[in-house]
Amino acid sequence: MKSLLSRQPYIKYVAFALTLLLVFTLTHRSNTRTVTIIQQQQLPLDSQSKGELVDQENAKLNLGELGNTKKPVDVVQPGGKVKATFVTLARNSELYKLIKSIREVEDRFNRKYNYDWVFLNDQEFTEEFKELTSAIVSGNTKYGLIPKEHWSYPSWIDQEKARKAREKMHAEKIIYGGSESYRFMCHYESGYFYKSELLDEYDWYWRVEPDIHINCDINYDVFQYMEDHNKVYGFTVSLYEFKNTIPTLWDHTKKFIQENPQYLAKDNFMDFISDDGGETYNLCHFWTNFEVASLKFWRSEAYNKYFDYLDKQGGFFYERWGDAPIHSIAAALFLPRDKIHYFGDVGYRHGVYGQCPLNKDFRYDHKCTCNPEDDFTFRSYSCGKRYYDLMKLDKPKEWANYQ
Repeated sequence: MKSLLSRQPYIKYVAFALTLLLVFTLTHRSNTRTVTIIQQQQLPLDSQSKGELVDQENAKLNLGELGNTKKPVDVVQPGGKVKATFVTLARNSELYKLIKSIREVEDRFNRKYNYDWVFLNDQEFTEEFKELTSAIVSGNTKYGLIPKEHWSYPSWIDQEKARKAREKMHAEKIIYGGSESYRFMCHYESGYFYKSELLDEYDWYWRVEPDIHINCDINYDVFQYMEDHNKVYGFTVSLYEFKNTIPTLWDHTKKFIQENPQYLAKDNFMDFISDDGGETYNLCHFWTNFEVASLKFWRSEAYNKYFDYLDKQGGFFYERWGDAPIHSIAAALFLPRDKIHYFGDVGYRHGVYGQCPLNKDFRYDHKCTCNPEDDFTFRSYSCGKRYYDLMKLDKPKEWANYQ
């Protein structure tokens, strides 16, 4: 009994210590759970709701002028305001080039916004194509088979004449001059892609092709930017077209405008595509493998009347008219110039031509992996300097070093 009584103070100390340990453990576990919940709420990318990560600083800037070096501030905004989608025309055989491009677009932009993706093909997509692209795209995916009448010769085309034209252009080593499928593609992109029923629910699209690259983080919603700033057509690269692919395109365009002067917009961008007030075409055009644009524009009366007129002339098949000069001429003539927007911040590249922000701090802040030495904007074969001058935009302070 005496021994037990002598140990009572120690028993009290042990019991008190155990009580403190229990209280600390419960408190610590509760705090950990609270912190985890708060962190999950601050990370919309891990939640099931489709939030937007919007760069408020960039939304206030003209994104063609990259002189501002302030680090973007990203905040969560509710999504789903803009009816927009990505659009890709691709073959099954291009799958493994395409998924690399899709992954870059997703990582750099769409994982924040979860926009849908529409895939179009003149052949049925394989199950592998559907499964793999669906696995990578964060939004919904849709797959469309192009109707035969949209990917073939119109009834008025003399196919023998078209064949001889291809042979002649092939002999002259004109790029894609001998290709029939390339002509079907340009014809489709010029006058039919926007008529796909899969696009009926959308107002905006971003065109993505296999083997393109996005080299900078895009921390604002480009579709929301276009809508909020009342833009219609957005591009990244501009250059000169091969003259021998479109020898009669401008003459037919002039005839269309003479017959339909009502479609010519006030304060249009004619001076971007002509050096002499519209007498001749200077060959400048926007490279259409990157487009962020309004589907309403292609659905408009002006554009469809223009396309139908051109289609009747046969130049898609008797020459080698591309969708790039046709889209560009239409945008320059039928839109006020302030509806056209240059995306100078995405670090876009396709093949030998690309765009890379020249400002070092901007590239670092947006984790760009492009080399500014590869920027095409102010090179001699680019129409970028002309665009800046006509739009009265301030060039990046570094531009003179990259001409």
